[in-house]
Amino acid sequence: MNCRSALLALRSLFLVALLLGGGSIGRLDRFGSVPEAQAREIAARPGQRPELGVIAATDLPPQGRRMLALIARGGPFPGDKDGVVFGNYERLLPSKPRGFYHEYTVSNPGARNRGARRIVCGGVKHHPEVCYYTNDHYASFRRIVE
Repeated sequence: MNCRSALLALRSLFLVALLLGGGSIGRLDRFGSVPEAQAREIAARPGQRPELGVIAATDLPPQGRRMLALIARGGPFPGDKDGVVFGNYERLLPSKPRGFYHEYTVSNPGARNRGARRIVCGGVKHHPEVCYYTNDHYASFRRIVE
């Protein structure tokens, strides 16, 4: 068996295991987030949301910890879109009136654009009640705990 055949066999085995329930669909991943496919499927159901995981503020990437500190101080923020209203169109966060959530970019060194990492906070803009972290551009969220 050559290398290519072995890779094809391994890929087929993985796909069979995934189809038979060996994948992560229906479970939280190691970071406490719902897998993207499950999050989107649940979000499509009226009135239902996936369970939100949690992440300790100390477990955020360094750029996330710095942004969290800026949010607590009320700025100034490096990006022109930091603090804009987050619409919660994915309906993964608890339902609140428009304007409750604001988003902030968590920089990603070396990225040419804003990247996928954000902190979304809810409540009074400069004194949030709750904050969430996403590293996959709103496909999943984890509530930030101190």
